[in-house]
Amino acid sequence: MRAITAIAISALAFFCLPYSQSSSIAVAQSTKTFDNYLRDVGQKALQQGVSQRTLDRVLPSLTYNPRVIELDQSQPGGSPNSAIPPFAPYKRRHVDAARIQGGQAKYRQLISTLVNVERETGVPGHIIMAIYGHETNYGTFTGNFDIPRALATLAYEGRRRSLFEAEFIAVLKMIDNGVPQSAMKGSWAGAMGRPQFLPSVYLRLAKDGSGDGYADIWNSEADAVASIANYFVNAGWRRGDPWGIAVRVPASLNREAIKNKTVAVRCPRVHERHSQWKSMAEWRALGIAPITGRRLKDDTLATLLEPDGPGQTAYLLTGNYRVILDYNCSNFYGLSVGLLADEIRR
Repeated sequence: MRAITAIAISALAFFCLPYSQSSSIAVAQSTKTFDNYLRDVGQKALQQGVSQRTLDRVLPSLTYNPRVIELDQSQPGGSPNSAIPPFAPYKRRHVDAARIQGGQAKYRQLISTLVNVERETGVPGHIIMAIYGHETNYGTFTGNFDIPRALATLAYEGRRRSLFEAEFIAVLKMIDNGVPQSAMKGSWAGAMGRPQFLPSVYLRLAKDGSGDGYADIWNSEADAVASIANYFVNAGWRRGDPWGIAVRVPASLNREAIKNKTVAVRCPRVHERHSQWKSMAEWRALGIAPITGRRLKDDTLATLLEPDGPGQTAYLLTGNYRVILDYNCSNFYGLSVGLLADEIRR
């Protein structure tokens, strides 16, 4: 009989145990490895300025969350060559009567705050409300996952460790700066509060809109509104420019001649659907006309996007549309935010 190694014997003994006992051993081993990882990442956090006092308080309180990994692994991957679905069904779901009416009601409720923020930043209140509506349905669902635990689990799992480990260390910095650990609730992937900021974004851009000295994006709508506006300013929002307009495109348009020939560094598949940049005067010369009475200035630069293909509603999009994409790099998201904002403003 061939000799059986110690490792093989150990494995055989494990699988011969009753299920409940072997499962308990697996969990214990996973927990031990998770704790080892936390010690390692704690050293990295210490090197980045997080206090030992915070590490001693936070790290022992964290446990592995298998539900977070299940949700992460169940996300649709999407092949780079897979067909892009039409925009119209998405628009019907995300720019619907309930979301429009909810946005208009919330806009009236927060009007004084929104006016002040727009005066200071140039970001229109209806754009802020459209982001608020898309991210958390105007604050009604912000997620109830424990953010430090979720991010520690995702970082430990390792599939996207460079992303989630950095965000976990950012969480530790937030706690070190005085944000209560108990307040950190959000999505399983680490997005927090009413604007759904990742921890690194919170550290850079969260704003205190209420004047109490604390950017409470979980409970304060004034802080959430100010933080969304600050994000847009940081991403390059241009005061006074619209995000875009709906247009009709003539059948005679030579789409090959206006095709975008550059490759975007970020989200290339999103940006490759956009045409070359042209001035509004140039687009009008090509026969492209606004569907509504809204117009853009002759010298405004815009790109053309036909999300449902030739013969359907198209859009001329300004640089401010790219700012919306910076929040969530999806044409469907960007268009629905812009369209919802237009409806809220009516």
